[in-house]
Amino acid sequence: MIALPGLIDAHVHLRTPGQTHKEDLDTGTCAAIAGGFTHVLDMPNTTPPISDEHTLQAKRISIREHAHCDVSQFLGASPTNIETAHTLSKRVVGLKIYLGETHGPLLLYNPATAIAHMRRWPGHVAVHAEGWQLVATIGIARLLNRHVHCCHVARRTDILFIRQAKESGAPITCEVTPHHMWLTDEDATRLHAMGYMKPTLGTAEDRRALWEHLDVVDCVASDHAPHTRMEKDGSTPPPGVPGLETTLPLMLTAVHEGRLTMDRLVELLYNGPRRVYGLPEQPETEIEVAPDETYVVGKAPLYTKCDWTPFAGQRVYGRLHQVTLRGKTVYQNHHVNV
Repeated sequence: MIALPGLIDAHVHLRTPGQTHKEDLDTGTCAAIAGGFTHVLDMPNTTPPISDEHTLQAKRISIREHAHCDVSQFLGASPTNIETAHTLSKRVVGLKIYLGETHGPLLLYNPATAIAHMRRWPGHVAVHAEGWQLVATIGIARLLNRHVHCCHVARRTDILFIRQAKESGAPITCEVTPHHMWLTDEDATRLHAMGYMKPTLGTAEDRRALWEHLDVVDCVASDHAPHTRMEKDGSTPPPGVPGLETTLPLMLTAVHEGRLTMDRLVELLYNGPRRVYGLPEQPETEIEVAPDETYVVGKAPLYTKCDWTPFAGQRVYGRLHQVTLRGKTVYQNHHVNV
């Protein structure tokens, strides 16, 4: 067994409020614990979105009443909260700006709105942006001298531009996801809607570039975005895949295969998220893994309401055995105890 810190997933969608048939704070945080995560950062594109005093307060109450691990909440930027969003900054982990197509109502069509938000926001800013939107985002960060975190980078051109921007001193950080690190557009053809997410899966060259430039990546985040099978099988399937329970075994598999070291895994799943968002330590919190234990991912995760995974049938190396959160054992013998 190897002891690691309780991990941090910097990008999850727990679907509360309004979409709890897909996931809720109870099932989502149980899935987090079953994946070795003791702290998750929840995105605001819910129904309604978390974008004002009323929705934020209701969400914070729900977190206190139903979450089984630490949950930090993002606030969503919209055209209607430019003058008020920054007043809530001390109560959230950051502001999420959606410049790229996503699931939910928070897409910003006018770059001027994003600039107005970033001028006012005093804390951390995370941005969903691809291609030219990403180029514009980095330009805005330079213009305003504001730290910006680039979410779920998925393309070779984007990771190369981030490398160049970082090397020239741009105030940016970035994350990649396991599904973009392991899957390609060929898998999307095989998986059909179960392989549809935003950003969409790239080519084998895109995937290779993410691994080759992993040294400029600050964290790996699951972008856990569950939808039901019925929704995915419908005529207009929503984008997103679950990931809380498969991220750690996939990353441990990368260690087993020599793609990264255990220290680098800890950097990507713990130190990096803490550094990017200024997160506190969790006292008496750790996980224990058996790095060489192997198994095949099942057809469905154990705890998320989303009863499927795009990684079903994949052999992984490394298994979680215990999670201790603030001195309490909350996962043992493959079961969550909350």
